[in-house]
Amino acid sequence: MYEIMIETTFDAAHCLPGYDGICRRLHGHTYKVQARFRASSLMESGIALDFRTAKTLVSEATDYMDHQYINELPEFSVDTPTAENVAKFIYERVKPECSLLHSVSVWETPTSCATYYEDE
Repeated sequence: MYEIMIETTFDAAHCLPGYDGICRRLHGHTYKVQARFRASSLMESGIALDFRTAKTLVSEATDYMDHQYINELPEFSVDTPTAENVAKFIYERVKPECSLLHSVSVWETPTSCATYYEDE
């Protein structure tokens, strides 16, 4: 099995209504996103997936949220925009475009992240 990972960032604000802590108030992050793609074999070129392709796919999802108040996006009208739900949102945007996507991790701080993937 081969795995590649790309990383990108975006800036956005959110709040966590119903959360019993300071994050219930409006605040922002420079989110770091890591997306991992897995392939059981390599293409004739010797790569599992072109890094540029992977970056483009993930950027389409993160660009949508960049410099937004995530709570106001229609996709988060029901789900609270936690790191867990943001990871799932990105995963669900990318997976239909690339079946090799394995997982998406979203970092709110340099030491805290949430990862979303589906059981195989």
